[in-house]
Amino acid sequence: MNQNTILIWGAGAVGGTLGAYLARAGEDVLLVDIAEDHVDAMNRDGLAIEGPVECFTQPVRAATPSQVSGTFHRVILAVKAHHTPQAVLALRPHLADDGSVLSAQNGLNELVIAEAVGAERTVGCFVNFGADWLGPGRILLGNRATVALGELDGRDTARSADYHRLLQLFEPAAVHTPNIWGYLWGKLGYGAILFATALTDASMSDNLASEPHFSVFHRLGREVMAVALQQGVTPLGFNGFDPLAFMPDAPEALARRSVADMAEFNRHTAKTHSGIWRDLAIRKRKTEVDAQIAIISQIGAKGGLATPTIDRLVALIHDIEEGRRPQSWATLDLMVAA
Repeated sequence: MNQNTILIWGAGAVGGTLGAYLARAGEDVLLVDIAEDHVDAMNRDGLAIEGPVECFTQPVRAATPSQVSGTFHRVILAVKAHHTPQAVLALRPHLADDGSVLSAQNGLNELVIAEAVGAERTVGCFVNFGADWLGPGRILLGNRATVALGELDGRDTARSADYHRLLQLFEPAAVHTPNIWGYLWGKLGYGAILFATALTDASMSDNLASEPHFSVFHRLGREVMAVALQQGVTPLGFNGFDPLAFMPDAPEALARRSVADMAEFNRHTAKTHSGIWRDLAIRKRKTEVDAQIAIISQIGAKGGLATPTIDRLVALIHDIEEGRRPQSWATLDLMVAA
């Protein structure tokens, strides 16, 4: 059993960044990734963090899933949301009986993890810093932003305090919260809007500043917040996104201010485009749209709540994934028409 080693499953933009900072601070970290060339580069040359926040190369230990042995008390899961079921299945044999998994992902992956390993072994986490995987052994850290974690039931535990300590090695302002679901549903509202910005080739800030498309961002935010309220969640805001601005009775002026604040926040990062845009335009692969966004519609539908704007967004992302539409302003215009 590896008592002190932190197992980070998924060494891409988020997992790699966290791993490099934790290793630099003296923690014993093992990074796991399915990309053999990435693993080889990390073991050979270290993991390079690049960009305006900080530049350094950190020696790390890395492995492919088949090379991992033993069990671990602390596991940070940082794969794409739609890869969560397979990743949890692969890491589960390496989770100690009294161990836990922290989900450093976008979406409601805590639900998937809890179903696989038990809610009592699952810790929630929220990350909003901007990072991109540039290539084997290289990650761009574009900006700092909110990081939060907490137990799913809101308790303050020794293990959540330890995870908080670890995350503070990367982000000193990391929040230890009794309302992690509030952060996660807030991120779903923010995330739905960022998915819409990926319908074009323009930057996140240019999309958000586009007056003809404000109604799209407004409707998306309102639909996500309506489902959150249906679930009994009190969403929390961060980095320009204000959940109160998208509540059913909120005046439009509040939403306009929030979208403008989001545009301003995203002007000050080297990560100009979302990870969704990068998946579509650069890496030419499937996005997290079903695991992150379509699930909102599914949850709402169970309670009789329709989400037509979200449904249209999911369909258009699928169109781009499958080559039926380009990333263009004309594609985003279809959201306005809808």
